[in-house]
Amino acid sequence: MTDTPISTLALAEELTNLTFDRLSADDIDQIQRLILDYAAVTLCGSAQSWGRMLTAWGRQNSSGKSILIGSGSRVSASTAGLVNGTSAHGYELDDTHDKSMSHPGTVVISAAFAVGNELGAPGKDIMIAIVAGYEAMARIGMAANPLKVIEFGRHPTCLFGPFGAATAAAHLLGMDGAGMAKAWGIVLSMTSGANQFAFEPKGTMVKRMHGGIPAQNGVTAAQLAHLGLEGPMKAIEGELGFLHLFGIEPKPELLSKSENEALEVHNISIKPYSCCRKFHSLIDALDDVTDGFTVDPSAIEKITVHSPQTAIVSHQMKRPDSVMAAQYSMPYIVGATLAYGPTRYDAFGEDHHNDTRILDIVDRVEAQHASDLDALVPAKMPNRVALHMQDGSTRSAEILDSRGTPVHPLSTDGVLEKARALCETVDPDIDLDGIVSAVEQFTACEDVNDLTDRLIVPSFEDKMTVGKPVQGARPAAQ
Repeated sequence: MTDTPISTLALAEELTNLTFDRLSADDIDQIQRLILDYAAVTLCGSAQSWGRMLTAWGRQNSSGKSILIGSGSRVSASTAGLVNGTSAHGYELDDTHDKSMSHPGTVVISAAFAVGNELGAPGKDIMIAIVAGYEAMARIGMAANPLKVIEFGRHPTCLFGPFGAATAAAHLLGMDGAGMAKAWGIVLSMTSGANQFAFEPKGTMVKRMHGGIPAQNGVTAAQLAHLGLEGPMKAIEGELGFLHLFGIEPKPELLSKSENEALEVHNISIKPYSCCRKFHSLIDALDDVTDGFTVDPSAIEKITVHSPQTAIVSHQMKRPDSVMAAQYSMPYIVGATLAYGPTRYDAFGEDHHNDTRILDIVDRVEAQHASDLDALVPAKMPNRVALHMQDGSTRSAEILDSRGTPVHPLSTDGVLEKARALCETVDPDIDLDGIVSAVEQFTACEDVNDLTDRLIVPSFEDKMTVGKPVQGARPAAQ
């Protein structure tokens, strides 16, 4: 970081000038981990009801060269961005950039793959486009002051994501700095992301689209700029630019970074647990106080969770009635984790919302605001927990950096373990070995389709209950 704010054009030029040769071996390893994680998470999301709905919509409204992950259907790049971004954001498992409180992979990789499919782009081009997209989304997000953005009621991924997607797409389209800046100027008019879903459990499904909407809009903006459509050149710092309109007490100096600072792909948390990122440290704390989840929940009288304010507001629903509401509910997360362990991804499904094993624990959970933890957010997402036992004893733990964060990163084997568990849950016949091999050889890949063609759920059509022809319906015009 430097003290002097960088202009929109200067930032765009910096990112368009990134080349694959600039990447170190560690950079490449990390990008491959992020791609593998994205692949597994998106396959999982594609098989959920919202993923299938978006797939049906995509098939009905588009055709093209870009793949829909899960089904293998081909659509336009912008449509693929929407559908795949929704799937990637579809089960609270996508990677997180903590300091911008956003999920770059779900947006940026979706955009890069979608445009890359159309172009037949090689792996190296895809990788550097991903790097550029993460840089844009993370740095613009940090400059906007994400904690304040959330407090105001906006969702960072949907709000910051269009810039990351437009950057990745513009990079693949070979645009210069001025062209990328124009794409940002266009996408400035496409920014969105309201958090009302957090207060309406039956309306939470739309939140899944907060990964797809920015991917679609970023791709569209870059393509239009590439065709010559004009847009403002001061989209970020302008009088009515992004930071003025959407930042709250913005910090424009965070747009800049020095040459020796790590790329933002290294400042990523890979999520081992399928719930809101704010509570991953809580799950690790529960692991500690239960000696690896060996304590019988019936021996616990009460569970007190001490959290920063951002983890208190709109996260206390004890009877969630949607998957998203369960994944956002701190008491439910505690109940599901103590009842079934931390990696039973299906414990957040609707089949478990009346599960007495979970709800019996939920009713013993109490939240308390720990004001001393507020100052650590968003760089860290800390929690502390106290188990008050039936025998009168208390077990306590505090976790500042959870498993999967840059401080305690998941190794490649850890990401593979997560991917294998997800694929087994969705469809054991997913070609995970082929996916892993394609990711490992991605630097030598001549066409990204060699990887994306493998991102298929073989049983997808068997479970497709939406978007099929209705019996007796009038046939479509040929």
